[in-house]
Amino acid sequence: MKTCIIFHSYTGITRGVAEQVQAACGGDMIEVKPRQKYSTLTAYTVGCLRARNEEAEPIEPAYIDVAGYDLLVIGTPVWAFKSTPAVNGAINALEHCDGKKGIIFATCGGKAGDTTAILKRALTEKGVDVMREFVFDRKDLSDDTKVKALIEAVRTVGNAG
Repeated sequence: MKTCIIFHSYTGITRGVAEQVQAACGGDMIEVKPRQKYSTLTAYTVGCLRARNEEAEPIEPAYIDVAGYDLLVIGTPVWAFKSTPAVNGAINALEHCDGKKGIIFATCGGKAGDTTAILKRALTEKGVDVMREFVFDRKDLSDDTKVKALIEAVRTVGNAG
């Protein structure tokens, strides 16, 4: 089963989890970035307001064709208890994803709020069957047990196809 790992990472934490998944399971990585970069100030003001409103913003790459993949692993930081506008934009940018399997993960300092529910709903509307959801807070990232559970889920779902 061919895997695509799609993520946005503002501070590098979400990228680190995505890299661990790729190192253990293989697959292609696509890091999405907002077309208009955030400063530290605008990330916490404009970015969090957009996240709270569940907005999607234009990203690079503008389109993500996943026709050649069976499993999509989507990762996001948590901003204002929700997925980032860049990840919302990435889901909007997905093409040919009907019938794919998905695993989602979120990284946060404390609580993830509605993040995984938002991602699951958006991916389901695109035809993706979300198989597993993971949230990593600060404690989880210092203890690799939960990241290992994500890796095992990717292997299990990836091998089930």
